[in-house]
Amino acid sequence: MTATEDLSPDNEESRSSRKRRAHATTDFGLELTHLNRDQLLALALPEELLEAVTDYQRFTSHGARRRQMLLIGKLLRGEDEAAIRARVAHLARDDAQAIYEHHQAERWRDRLLHDEGALTEYLQAHPDTDRDMLSTLLRRIHAGSDSTQLRGAKRALFRFLRDNAANTVTPST
Repeated sequence: MTATEDLSPDNEESRSSRKRRAHATTDFGLELTHLNRDQLLALALPEELLEAVTDYQRFTSHGARRRQMLLIGKLLRGEDEAAIRARVAHLARDDAQAIYEHHQAERWRDRLLHDEGALTEYLQAHPDTDRDMLSTLLRRIHAGSDSTQLRGAKRALFRFLRDNAANTVTPST
């Protein structure tokens, strides 16, 4: 293939597709600006890109944010965008798993407080649970007369359930 064939209109990327790709990169940069500092650090972004994203988060002026977004897009084009996207997707899965575990602990707490048979079900589902500690926490809730004591006991039960679920290894299928 000669140099003239490389520059032929058939082998060239169209202007529209270049613009679409640039807009997609900028949109991804905007996604990055919605992450908090810990999430950004977990992505192991290059220092200059991390600084640009945190600067964007600090700016309040529309014009400054627009210019900063252009810089973020430019910096992203110089990086392996696919690898960064994969790390963001992995981070989102981890967040979704944490939210799921949080909701499960809330459901178990509510069931244990209102359903007599829930304790047996929980112990069957989580056989490694410290039964004495769980019984103590439930007794504390049922005996709590002061609203402050009751609220504290419910929080302690939630933390116990959340930590117990996190320590339980579920078999993978």
